[in-house]
Amino acid sequence: MCPPGCLHSICENATRRGLLKAGFTLGLGAAAAATLPTVPRAEAATTSFTDTVDLSHALYEGFPTFSGEKWFTVEHLVTFAKDKVNLNRWTIVEHSGTHMDAPIHFSADGLTADMIPISDLIVPVAVINIAARAAENADTSLTPDDIKAWESKNGPLPEGCCVVMNSGWHKLVGDPKFTGNDNEKRNHTPGFHVETAQFLIGERKVKGIGVDTLSLDTGLNSGGAFPVHYEWLGSGRWGVECLANLDAIPESGARLFLGIPRVKGATGGPTRVIALL
Repeated sequence: MCPPGCLHSICENATRRGLLKAGFTLGLGAAAAATLPTVPRAEAATTSFTDTVDLSHALYEGFPTFSGEKWFTVEHLVTFAKDKVNLNRWTIVEHSGTHMDAPIHFSADGLTADMIPISDLIVPVAVINIAARAAENADTSLTPDDIKAWESKNGPLPEGCCVVMNSGWHKLVGDPKFTGNDNEKRNHTPGFHVETAQFLIGERKVKGIGVDTLSLDTGLNSGGAFPVHYEWLGSGRWGVECLANLDAIPESGARLFLGIPRVKGATGGPTRVIALL
């Protein structure tokens, strides 16, 4: 751990020596490259794409939470105007903004985020649109019948896919409806039904589920019960919450890449989710 003033001193020295513009940056790149897993050529060739869509919301101070508490803050430790370097300190709750839920989040001994295999983070995606129903009833949920209706149109769910709910909530960030908080402090937002989680676990080969809301569960089930979280994450699978731009990707045929920081022991974390088209 750096003693007080260490970071400031390093940045000033790096600026004077030109390291930030040259060797310092290259060193970081080389170190990062050294940690990347080796991917066999044949496996890498099986995934191709011609376009990308960012499915992540930009995280900012005051990003919505069910409770209204601030889960992300930024402190400007060093500024370019004063120090010729910009450097921020983040204080963050793991499950802020667009983020992944690792199995350990709702289980005693599930995988932590850093232990999820890379092969499980690049997967086919099946997008199921319930936006019309959700607009009429914010407490609606994605059901097994929705899965079967998708399959009747698109064929069986791809093996190892992520099933994503598009409720239209991804367009409501900044609107009070996004958290759906009523006068009794209950939250009215769509989510997965627990029977859907059970159906996917027992009858389909699915690696993840995703939502464009704050919770895999409906808002009313996110006040303590969390049946979907316990069922799904407890089965060793992951979830991703607060997805964005879901109307910009097809309901079938795309793949997801989930870029989550590899923090040892993490129960999840902010994630850059990218659709590969």
